[in-house]
Amino acid sequence: MNNEVKNRTRAQRISDNQMEIRKRLWPEIVDEMLWNRKKEKGFTTIPRTMPYILKIMDEIASPIKVSGAYFALWCYVFDESFVTITNPSQMALEAGFSGQRAVTTWRDRMKKLQELKFIDAKSGSSGPYHYVLIFNPFNVIETHRKNGNIVSETTINVFFERAIAIGALEPYE
Repeated sequence: MNNEVKNRTRAQRISDNQMEIRKRLWPEIVDEMLWNRKKEKGFTTIPRTMPYILKIMDEIASPIKVSGAYFALWCYVFDESFVTITNPSQMALEAGFSGQRAVTTWRDRMKKLQELKFIDAKSGSSGPYHYVLIFNPFNVIETHRKNGNIVSETTINVFFERAIAIGALEPYE
């Protein structure tokens, strides 16, 4: 049996087990009441380690919180790892900023993300962050770890543990 068949079988087994548990705990729930990423439009794929990625980037950027801006970007990205931002005001709002300084605050967060090498950007008609490239956060975090920029040893260790558990990284030494 090849790995693809084996993984699909394992994935199906996990899904079947989860459905059985859900049906026992919430027998009154019908599928139409829930979000199904395979049936609904307007979804994106995120790493299962995203909570750790966001926490780590906020620790590195401290005292600035950059995770809201990063997550808003991620919600626009496709497989090209590239986003075209035509409305900075909307991005600022989606990143959690409002009021007169919303776009300025958002641009400050984008600048910090670029300085930390989580993204790169090129200017265009909507300003300095019209075109945004999103780098692999695992690689960026590993570079920061090697350079001694990780604030919490516990956070980075738990991040690696989770990444290894889901098969995103080989066990590290």
